[in-house]
Amino acid sequence: MRKYIILLGSVLLLAGCSEFNQPISSEHEGIWNQYIVWPIVSVIQIVAEFTGSYAGGIILVTVLVRICILPLSLKQMKSSRAMQALQPQLRELQKTYSPKNEETQRQYQQEMMKLMQSTGANPIAGCLPVLIQMPVLLGLYHAISRMNVTPMYELGSIFNVPLATSSIIFAILAGVMQYIVVKTGPTLKANSQMSFMQYLLPIMIMIFGFIAPVAITLYWIISSFISVLQNLYLYKILYRENKDVSLISETK
Repeated sequence: MRKYIILLGSVLLLAGCSEFNQPISSEHEGIWNQYIVWPIVSVIQIVAEFTGSYAGGIILVTVLVRICILPLSLKQMKSSRAMQALQPQLRELQKTYSPKNEETQRQYQQEMMKLMQSTGANPIAGCLPVLIQMPVLLGLYHAISRMNVTPMYELGSIFNVPLATSSIIFAILAGVMQYIVVKTGPTLKANSQMSFMQYLLPIMIMIFGFIAPVAITLYWIISSFISVLQNLYLYKILYRENKDVSLISETK
């Protein structure tokens, strides 16, 4: 099943890439155009008319997307807190299976999975909000690029920076905002690989921002800002107020 999903995603991506620099309208056919790109273009257009600018439309669309994935963000928070509570037990497992050979590592992985399953902890849950946003980002990237070559759309600018062009300043700001998201969120010291991946994400976003339109980096900046506010409340306020509550029991 997973192979078919990956294959379908690849087909949709290639279909979208083949028309990357072509104008967009409701008459364009294909799953990618009809169900991804054109709906995003339509939403941006409607919201832009309400806010008075395409920049305002993108910001409001970003807020709406974050509201939609809020349940996943809350699930991410619970899983992260459960992972924090499991760190002492994970460190004990690492000591128990410290010899670095294939057999001990296999046993360590098995015991770690059993421990996580018994408590409901899931480190992959932390990636769900980002993964959910990927189709939106890709669709937005195509929508903005195709709107830019469609005569009926005039994207305009934000702070005198055209939305359809790339900007080093916005790219750096997007990377910095994602770094702040990492710093305000939980730190999984027991899992150095996961921690490394968390710090690698800001760099990847910054590099992508160097070539992406400002409209894309604007989406990520606003989304990251919302994540920072969310982390400050969930991890710095709510967590401290309930620090005596059993974290593992919340995830069951």
